[in-house]
Amino acid sequence: MTVSEITRLLAKEYGAIRRTQPRDPISELVVTVLSQNTSDHNSRRAFERLVARFGDWETVAQAGVKEIAEAIEPGGLALVKAPRIKAILARIAADRGSLDLDFLRRMPLDEARTWLQSLPGVGPKTAACVLLFSFGRPALPVDTHVHRVAKRLGLIESTVSAEKAHGVLGATVPDRQVYRFHVLMIEHGRRVCKAQRPLCDRCVLLRGCPTGQVLLGVKLKPGAGGGVRRNRSKV
Repeated sequence: MTVSEITRLLAKEYGAIRRTQPRDPISELVVTVLSQNTSDHNSRRAFERLVARFGDWETVAQAGVKEIAEAIEPGGLALVKAPRIKAILARIAADRGSLDLDFLRRMPLDEARTWLQSLPGVGPKTAACVLLFSFGRPALPVDTHVHRVAKRLGLIESTVSAEKAHGVLGATVPDRQVYRFHVLMIEHGRRVCKAQRPLCDRCVLLRGCPTGQVLLGVKLKPGAGGGVRRNRSKV
């Protein structure tokens, strides 16, 4: 099953994907750092508290690590994330003379990705989030859902790490489909292709999913999507 077929079937299942209002790149960078190893709800609370307390990123850059940690405490791992955020802002200010990342809009994609990953604690996922969501550039973030679903579908080998999957998987997704593919794969990972007890019999990708067919003990011919509905005897 190709990436285009997967995207089409998931779009049919979950509806049209509309781009959200982009955050400025510094905000996207910070919120992605805050999202590491926590829930969306908690990272959002931490981000909102940080903005409410300091008002702008220049003030955050001047604040002490302890103050930043207190503001982002609801997001978890505040003692790790606070010095990381401060170090990132300090590096940007030192390298660029300000906290303006708009130059990344014009930089070749690979160079922009490399520059972002040179910042303290910024890996391929965080860099891709900034490039995709703030600038609309075709950089694919591979989070835990995208990584899991892609492995089960056979889009990447089971031994490929999430970090390496950014290059391997990203190279297979057409530029025009990167945003939709990313969002739809996350949605599918949350609703159906769960880490524990995936709902393979309800999966629209089952005909192209070797893992799902093994788990259900079925072998289906490639073709249109559609789950397998099994009769369950009443107790």
